[in-house]
Amino acid sequence: MVDRSEVIPCLTGNVVWSLIRLGMFDDPRVQAGVDWIATWQRFDDGEGEAPTGWPHDRYEMCWGRHTCHMGVVKALKALAEIPPERRSPAVRRTLDDGAEFMLRHHVFKRSHDLAKTSKPGWRRFSFPLMYQTDVLEILGILAKLERAGDERAREARALVASRADAQGRWRLQQTFNGRFVVDIETKGEPSRWVTLKALQALAS
Repeated sequence: MVDRSEVIPCLTGNVVWSLIRLGMFDDPRVQAGVDWIATWQRFDDGEGEAPTGWPHDRYEMCWGRHTCHMGVVKALKALAEIPPERRSPAVRRTLDDGAEFMLRHHVFKRSHDLAKTSKPGWRRFSFPLMYQTDVLEILGILAKLERAGDERAREARALVASRADAQGRWRLQQTFNGRFVVDIETKGEPSRWVTLKALQALAS
């Protein structure tokens, strides 16, 4: 039995993405997760009152007046993994709304003041990201949705390009090392994973 009070957008998105990647898209439980995202994921920009009732009455950081960027990104990540020909109208609508939400924020800015960064940590590249996100992950998702070429993503793409070293590699700038069973690469050193994600983002 699922504890309904513990359902949160970023975790749901990550789990659904993982199960789709593992080939379980047709499992009814995964389909239920996809439907949950398409039904409940919001893209509010801090205007008006937050809705009430389940699931909005718990975790203000997830369900407050301004939708949590990380919840949006993980929801998009999950739904973008569905083959285009198998996306339902609700999934396509959610992907369109979510992509527009991130582009309205120029990927990593505050939409109401584009001179400000939403969270400085999103400018530091990492792998894996867990519940967090960064410019690379967001651009990668937008690329999968064929939206990374939007003019509003230009500054984010320039940021990525500026971080390459002389050998065309990108460094691991943030890490969850020390919290996993094994460490993944070395903070501050060139990263194969970050470099792959950067090249994918810039190739879109």
